[in-house]
Amino acid sequence: MKVNQAEFIISAVGPSQYPEDALPEIALAGRSNVGKSSLINCLISRKNLARTSSQPGKTQTLNYYKVNEDLYFVDLPGYGYAKVSKTKREEWGKFIEGYLLHREPLCLVMQLVDLRHPPTKDDVAMYDWLRHMRVPVQVVATKADKIPKSKWQKHLKVVRETLDMPKGVQPLLFSSELKLGKDELWSILEQAIGYGASEESAETAVETEGSITEADSSAD
Repeated sequence: MKVNQAEFIISAVGPSQYPEDALPEIALAGRSNVGKSSLINCLISRKNLARTSSQPGKTQTLNYYKVNEDLYFVDLPGYGYAKVSKTKREEWGKFIEGYLLHREPLCLVMQLVDLRHPPTKDDVAMYDWLRHMRVPVQVVATKADKIPKSKWQKHLKVVRETLDMPKGVQPLLFSSELKLGKDELWSILEQAIGYGASEESAETAVETEGSITEADSSAD
């Protein structure tokens, strides 16, 4: 997808603030320091549209970024932040759970994990929950540039095994710094939102109409 326009829309604190134009939504889930903002900026080829919070774990909002007129990236609050009270974490958990289960335009969740380290208990719990609730998920292993290329496959194997990913399902290797995995991830996202499907349908319809016209002419 060629990104011609990208803009921050809103930091939503509840469903009443979610956009109502029904564009497809791609959510990003992960720990507070896993690189969600960097991934968004890499995908849209902008440096500072998505910004990391100066107080990670303190502000719990759904940050909406509109890309062209095609989709929204929805940056979910980072999980696993220890300095927040248990009660507050439970409130935020219900808020995020409500979005993931009931938001109709949601097409896919990108779950980001740090390639340098084995997935945490929170990472495993999130992945298990998404699969159990049948929410489409793509695991993205970030910060590949932080470890030697010779160790990538070893670390990817740890991610797969720790998350107990189904046979044949792979995490996507990604680096915002190197733009590694950018094109592959866009292909996954385009498929998830059906990008280009309407144009293909229109072309097929035109071709079909042309064939019918030719058939009618032959009949005459």
